[in-house]
Amino acid sequence: MQAVVKTGGKQYKVTPGEVIRVERLEAEPGSEIELSEVLMVIDGDQMTVGQPVLENAAVKVKIVEHGKAKKVVVFKKKRRKGYKVKRGHRQHYSTIEIQEVIV
Repeated sequence: MQAVVKTGGKQYKVTPGEVIRVERLEAEPGSEIELSEVLMVIDGDQMTVGQPVLENAAVKVKIVEHGKAKKVVVFKKKRRKGYKVKRGHRQHYSTIEIQEVIV
């Protein structure tokens, strides 16, 4: 069984047992939560699509860890003006393990 779930403004196609990184979720590592914004469920040949989300569907996940991604350098420059700005950004993420898809 697969599902398309929305979290952190992005959509992810997930299957039970899979480990993925998503935008940081506000829960402690080791805790189990449910993602309720399920957009689509695929069960073999059967496909159910929500409009926009499926009612009574959820994806049960376990939070493995929290972390910060590699630094992204943001460099701005305007030529011949003496303007240069160098900044960095590290995005926070949560690593989650998909437990089951509830329909």
